[in-house]
Amino acid sequence: MHPVFQSSRRDFTFGPWKLSASRTHIMKSAQAERLADELRMPSLPEMMFGDNVLRIQHDHGFGIEFNATDALKCVNNCQGMIKVACAEEWQESRSETEHSKEVVKPYDWTYTTDYKGTLLGDTATLKVVPTTEHINTEKLKAREQIMFFEEVLLFEDELHDHGVSSLSVKVRVMPSSFFVLLRFFLRVDGVLIRMNDTRLHHEADKTYMLREYTSRESKISSLKNVPPTLFTEPNEISQYLPIKETICEKLEFPEKLEPKPETSLETICAKSK
Repeated sequence: MHPVFQSSRRDFTFGPWKLSASRTHIMKSAQAERLADELRMPSLPEMMFGDNVLRIQHDHGFGIEFNATDALKCVNNCQGMIKVACAEEWQESRSETEHSKEVVKPYDWTYTTDYKGTLLGDTATLKVVPTTEHINTEKLKAREQIMFFEEVLLFEDELHDHGVSSLSVKVRVMPSSFFVLLRFFLRVDGVLIRMNDTRLHHEADKTYMLREYTSRESKISSLKNVPPTLFTEPNEISQYLPIKETICEKLEFPEKLEPKPETSLETICAKSK
């Protein structure tokens, strides 16, 4: 039985920015089936929060948001070699159990996504450019008043009780900046742990945001010296997972801002790979 979630929406204004966090109930089965067909996936995560969203939008219409549907659009519909190897290893470890036979499917059954957000805007949008500049983590560690904080769960699946696959996003706003952490966390019991983090930081006096995407992964067999109790704690286990990929980008503000833009959505997972 799924837990009951109470709908809520919280807004916060940070200079010219409006931050909105919306949380509501799990997507109904009929809607989920239609979306699965649209995404050409056999099924969606058990807990799919299709209307949950974290949106960060400028007065001029540009910005970025994080939602489950666009995140699932970045899931690989064709099983890659790593996924096949993972499935076979799991199949061997589970012997003849029912789910182990279901694992090898023509889609990524772990719902692994490299989603980094959805750009907002039509006449004005953020420009994504590569950079060598990194988010200043020391600044973020400084003691500063947290004026606004929200965490939004986008999807979660327990992989038939053999692990967990989840995507959630957190935001915190301080007097000088705001910081976002989008985290995909995957644990396949006895096989592997994978974590894809997207960090977004904007300082009030800058005309851009910094976005850092980091993908970490390790087989469970390589974590023999790590206490198994940490396997369920993303914040604790991350330091033991080797980095597989890092992408640093600037999301630059438009140079020329139109007075009354119209807003539309553009998913950017393919562009930012």
